[in-house]
Amino acid sequence: MAETRGGVVTAAGPDASGSNLLRDIEEARAFVAARAALRPDVGIVLGTGLGQFASAMRDPVSIPYAEIPHFPHPRVESHAGELILGTLGGRPTAVLSGRAHYYEGYSMKQVTFPVRVLRALGVDTLVVTNAAGGMNPLYEAGDITAVVDHINLMGDNPLIGPNEDSLGPRFPDMSETYDRELLRTAREVALAERIPLKEGVLVAVAGPNLETAAEYRFLRWAGADLVSMSLVPEAIVAAHAGMRLLAFAVVTDLCLPDALESVDVARILANAAKAEPVLTRLVTSVLTKLPARTRHA
Repeated sequence: MAETRGGVVTAAGPDASGSNLLRDIEEARAFVAARAALRPDVGIVLGTGLGQFASAMRDPVSIPYAEIPHFPHPRVESHAGELILGTLGGRPTAVLSGRAHYYEGYSMKQVTFPVRVLRALGVDTLVVTNAAGGMNPLYEAGDITAVVDHINLMGDNPLIGPNEDSLGPRFPDMSETYDRELLRTAREVALAERIPLKEGVLVAVAGPNLETAAEYRFLRWAGADLVSMSLVPEAIVAAHAGMRLLAFAVVTDLCLPDALESVDVARILANAAKAEPVLTRLVTSVLTKLPARTRHA
């Protein structure tokens, strides 16, 4: 079901930060900018089993999360924990290879901190990927699905607390969280390149346990096609920051309550690996069709 399908927590959760958000963002931004000359306008977040995506980049510069001030460190297998800057589809791109998760003990602000840093580096278009459970009976394992909307059932929100007006408005609009123009471009690319592309609504839950059959029935009844433990916090922050967002979920296992099977980690990772080259081709082609950058001030 979730972003960690196939993942195993390998260390205890982190301590809470408690430091000033604007100062922390600037320290992280300055550190990254000093390590790489490239200034990205596209950011990509890679989910479970999708770490090889970054190998398609040209002239990459890799920075471990552990070296970047205030960056949360993923403690789940198949999340490399590296920021990679290079060129993809002719666009200067920053790739977050792996993410930290709320269930690891991080706060929502910590989970979404890397997206804040990408925005400070100049990223105005964000592509987010993850592994998800497919509740729509028309889905098959290995399907690539464009996320068209979401439901937040994580019980928390990265915007709770005092608002930093320089980062975004107190009450951000969510009527077009997933950019319609980018979705249209993704559909056109998929059609032209004969890439099967499903669409669906993703619901995010806190985890780390997978869902019961009754919970899958409820989530499906609520209008969700996919279920995950990630992506939605990043989507909320992207909307708050005024970023254009495109999101893809790879269906790594089927969550049909009347035919529910135990999770097989190896099969989940294999499904993600099968979809990864196709997803890389799809995203790279979409990037080549983006309009000229509009870097924020």
